Amino acid sequence: MINQKYIKNLNKLFDNIEKARVIYSPHHIVKVVAVSKYSTSDEIRAMYEAGQRAFGENKVQDLLKKQKELADLPIQWHFIGRLQTNKINQLIDANVALLHSIDSLKTAQELDKRLKTKNKKLNALLQINSSFESTKAGVSPSEAIDVYQKIIDLCTNINLGGIMSIGAHSADTSRVKDSFYKTKFIYDGIKNASILSMGMSNDYEEAIKLGSNMIRVGSSIFK
Repeated sequence: MINQKYIKNLNKLFDNIEKARVIYSPHHIVKVVAVSKYSTSDEIRAMYEAGQRAFGENKVQDLLKKQKELADLPIQWHFIGRLQTNKINQLIDANVALLHSIDSLKTAQELDKRLKTKNKKLNALLQINSSFESTKAGVSPSEAIDVYQKIIDLCTNINLGGIMSIGAHSADTSRVKDSFYKTKFIYDGIKNASILSMGMSNDYEEAIKLGSNMIRVGSSIFK
């Protein structure tokens, strides 16, 4: 039986997205990645049956475990966590749809080297620390466009499709908006970028109003 609570949660999410996206543009399209890092495989299956298709994990070992347990479902898996060097080979073998979190040129080069060894390519985003918070990974806004271009030029097995950031951790809405403004400014300065991933359960509406076309939500739909 389809979980009615999950359907209700998704419908509320889509209603909020609809209100926010038309403020930015009537033609704006937003993709939803369900953050499933705190959810069991049974909960992910129930959310899939309710209509959600893309799910994001932040630990490689959890991703591999859930992929195996849900192998019968054509789930689109995303990796949204910080990528550790010793987990790169496992992540490559997981064949995720998108890696959200390349946080430095060094990480990109190490990933590219392993991809070349395995003769594989990987879709990815560059993470920007637009809130300037020490607890967050990512390149600084002042270096972002330069690092992005270097990854394009040097890391030919990485298909870099855009950027990602996490909004400022603050109750001050103006601070959160400012971090999104900075990310959008960088996005607008990059040629051929198609993904602007920003916005989570507590701030996705503001992110969409400022141009985000991919959000990562967990608690607001799994609760």
